[in-house]
Amino acid sequence: MSLTWTDSRDIAIELVDKFPDLDPKTVRFTDLHQWVMELEEFSDDPNRSNEKILEAIILCWMEEMD
Repeated sequence: MSLTWTDSRDIAIELVDKFPDLDPKTVRFTDLHQWVMELEEFSDDPNRSNEKILEAIILCWMEEMD
């Protein structure tokens, strides 16, 4: 499975697995962008990301933590 920027929920699940003790509310967008790019299954253009997409990933991440 290949992840793209529109796969917010799946990206969030991967991030929960990779950073189980990290509070997503404390994550900077620059760090989040880098971490998403580093996910093994991620394969999208880095320039397709924007603030709205990163916010959606953070929101999904917070939901997955609950």
